[in-house]
Amino acid sequence: MKAGSGIPLWVVALLAALCLAVLAWTTFGFVVPFKHETGQAVLDTYFAGYDESAVFHMQKLLDENETATRLLRAMYFGPELIFPALLTALLFLAFLRLGPVGSWFGQSVHPLIGKAVYLLPFIYGIADYGENISSLIAFGNGAPSTVATQLLPWMTRLKFASLAICFILIARLAIARWLSPRQD
Repeated sequence: MKAGSGIPLWVVALLAALCLAVLAWTTFGFVVPFKHETGQAVLDTYFAGYDESAVFHMQKLLDENETATRLLRAMYFGPELIFPALLTALLFLAFLRLGPVGSWFGQSVHPLIGKAVYLLPFIYGIADYGENISSLIAFGNGAPSTVATQLLPWMTRLKFASLAICFILIARLAIARWLSPRQD
């Protein structure tokens, strides 16, 4: 792959706009009404993470509030079906647009490390979908699943950790590219 890898900037911008639109739909259509209805944030928004007791508290809250349960389910079967895929595609295309990994760090990078960097967006996507599925199982109508209850906090942590690493790498690489001398 060469720098830029032929990905038009308008494609990346379009994906970014779609991500922002779906994020706004999620936030203003579900997260804010959920907080207004229950006084508590959706667990998906806990950037610092949470533990199993927060999951049990959410299960109890949803058992007592049918409106909150419908909001949460609608969020998972609405914008949360497409947002992880859109953001995964955006992150991956941003990495491709920035060029090969070796040029990112100004030195030779082991090929496995280079390939692993390109996997980071997919780790985010899988973790986000895993979090959504775990939430649906943990907060379902039946008896709460012990596995889903234990897995949910870890999926959220993995989601935010991989997302943070992607954003840090993209920012670092964009700044390095901006500061590097132009080769015409």
